[in-house]
Amino acid sequence: MKALLCKEYGPPDTLVLEDIESPEPGEGQVRLRVRACGVNFPDLLLIENKYQERPALPFSPGAEVAGDVIALGPGVTGGIREGDRVIAMIGSRGFQEETLADAARCVPLPDSMDYATGAAFTLTYGTSYHALVDRGRIAPGETLLVLGATGGVGTAALDIARNLGARAIAAGGSDEKLATVREIYGVRDVVNYSKDEETLKDRVNRLTGGRGADVIYDPIGGEAFQQTLRCIAWGGRILVVGFAADGANLPSARTNLLLLKGSSLVGVFWGRFTRESPARSARNFDTLFGWYADGRLRPHVSHRFPLEEGIEALRAVAERRVVGKCVVVMDD
Repeated sequence: MKALLCKEYGPPDTLVLEDIESPEPGEGQVRLRVRACGVNFPDLLLIENKYQERPALPFSPGAEVAGDVIALGPGVTGGIREGDRVIAMIGSRGFQEETLADAARCVPLPDSMDYATGAAFTLTYGTSYHALVDRGRIAPGETLLVLGATGGVGTAALDIARNLGARAIAAGGSDEKLATVREIYGVRDVVNYSKDEETLKDRVNRLTGGRGADVIYDPIGGEAFQQTLRCIAWGGRILVVGFAADGANLPSARTNLLLLKGSSLVGVFWGRFTRESPARSARNFDTLFGWYADGRLRPHVSHRFPLEEGIEALRAVAERRVVGKCVVVMDD
């Protein structure tokens, strides 16, 4: 089978496409025929040895896949069978035609969902629903500010907020991409924080009549995070989702600003949540899949590449060309 391998740490250009042996499933594992693999910012960190997880070399990037179960390892229970269509979080080794997944971390792919959408769904929608509902406790009528609103988790947050009855303000660094999410998700207010005419803080405060945002969804960090401390509403919640702006220099919060607003900084670690609270995570996905089946969700995949062009897929994410998600498609 073919795999796009990281054999030495570096940028996407260092990856090589090779033939390798099909993996044998171990205890509690299944082997999947990968049909599509989502491409995410952590994949770039993984191949540059900048991520908290460090798989042994060589490995292929790709944390979330959709495909077909083609073999069961010993001890697999829970009703999973060969031929099942599933989506799975695997951490890495998704940029290959076959891969292994823990059976317990496989979720049935809804009949109404194609493989590419399935591969783009798990991490972004799982993270954003957990953030907004479990951690942010967002309520109908509240105002949500989404930073990085044109990326994968950002667009998912906008989509979910729309279904929860919250008012969303989409913040990003490109007028063109913000126009796209405005059209797809019906967002009324957008903020381009790369422009100098008005700070993010001032724009959000103006859009909210000086009150600020009740919930702020931040996968960016950096200077944008510092601005959020000054445009959070009384009793508001700032959701710390990631640090895409600069993972090497994590921002610090002035605690007096939190005190003055009675606000909270709330960490969001969806991966651990799925391990610590699997039943609750499953209920979250029941809700999300139900919304999708009813036509209430609009996952957006702006870029698709074959495995042979997986390097270009990673470049597209690195260069911030993607709106929503980018997917490597083996056979959709």
